[in-house]
Amino acid sequence: MVVTGAAVVALAVSGCADFSAQDEQRAAGPFSSNDNTFTPKSEPPPTSTPPQSPPSGPCIDPDPAVIATCLESTAGIAPGDESGQSTVVAERTTGKIITQQRYGPHRELGSVPVDSSGDGGLIDFAFSPTYSQDRLIYALITTPSDNRIVRLAPGDVAKPILVGIPKGATGNMGSMYFRSPTELIVATGNAGNPAAASDRSSLAGKILLVTALGSGANPPPKILASGMGSAVALCPNPATGALYVADQTATEDRLQAIEDAGPKVLWTWPDKPQIAGCAAAAGSIYVSTTRTQHIEAVNEPTRERPTITAPVVVLERRYGALGRMTALPNGLIQFATLNKERGRPTPNDDRVAIIQGGASGDNRA
Repeated sequence: MVVTGAAVVALAVSGCADFSAQDEQRAAGPFSSNDNTFTPKSEPPPTSTPPQSPPSGPCIDPDPAVIATCLESTAGIAPGDESGQSTVVAERTTGKIITQQRYGPHRELGSVPVDSSGDGGLIDFAFSPTYSQDRLIYALITTPSDNRIVRLAPGDVAKPILVGIPKGATGNMGSMYFRSPTELIVATGNAGNPAAASDRSSLAGKILLVTALGSGANPPPKILASGMGSAVALCPNPATGALYVADQTATEDRLQAIEDAGPKVLWTWPDKPQIAGCAAAAGSIYVSTTRTQHIEAVNEPTRERPTITAPVVVLERRYGALGRMTALPNGLIQFATLNKERGRPTPNDDRVAIIQGGASGDNRA
């Protein structure tokens, strides 16, 4: 979902790390009415052409492809507008959802208390399909006891939607998106336990279909696929309905297609470049890597061209360690860096930058 500048608001979510308040709200029913004193904040629509002369001051990156700077360690990412010139990104360690456009200030759309130890924290988020009316954001977060999905609303505490996703010292990174207004697809990491990923009684290492989106006691989600590894990233193609997933295992990194018959492996990387994100755009599936600092692309399989050819490197060691990605309908791809966590941070890290899809070996943003 693309969130336009006019839809940007600040969510006044309770800021202290009181996870018990979330559990108490499980049986609280619908959200309470928004505080009438809440004043939405909007930002001017982003422009596709940045100023000729950049402003002075800290956190100004001269690279024209960089659209957000000075972020804390990043996680999930979403386009902030249809042009791709603004972004919305989760700060894993702070629990904040931040929006920014080039040379613009950080604006906080929401925040939630998280346990950011290991690779946990604010893992991903998804805007309600009716966000312009209800201002709801769904977030995948880590608490001291579990990973869970919560729902954020202006002036209200975070309310649990799905709890009890296993938490580990590692293997917490997952992903989610709305496939339809009533279907939330969620990928969970294996919590550092590959056996749990294969155990149908565990929510770790799974692709889940969540249709019960209210607070309170909800029925278990449907399991669409099992056996996921760590750092699980979903990359849907809305144009075709295809769903791809990238993850890391003990023996290889891999890219799979989620089909009715189960996951189908499209490509593997035995050298384990630490794939952290993926995006489908312009006939290609892109993956970002943390260790090798690449963006690589493979052709998206079709009925006419079902064979996958070897990945092509389309971006190499330009921005450091790379994290999550997201694609826009216009073929642009946004990607976030992980230099504060896994690389050598510059004064402007962490950052979000853009690259044009339609990969060739010489493609650059």
